[in-house]
Amino acid sequence: MEIKYSRHFLNKLEDIFSESDYILRYEKGNFKSGYCIINDTKVVVVNKFYSLEGKVNCLLDILKSIELDARQLNSKNLKLFREVREEN
Repeated sequence: MEIKYSRHFLNKLEDIFSESDYILRYEKGNFKSGYCIINDTKVVVVNKFYSLEGKVNCLLDILKSIELDARQLNSKNLKLFREVREEN
């Protein structure tokens, strides 16, 4: 999968979260990895001061590490989600 560091690609990644049970928030914080996942409440918090590239990388890492119900995703988002998960 080709990673594009653009606002459009970031929006595509955010769309996956909007269709899932997870809530994506951008907040200030001093997370060592740039993000925090609160699995009990299905909340993902990303450092809002990160650059566009940093936010994209964080969302890619998060999508690789969490379990989403693929039935909730539309066909375009499901395809992107699978591409993200298959990349090593």
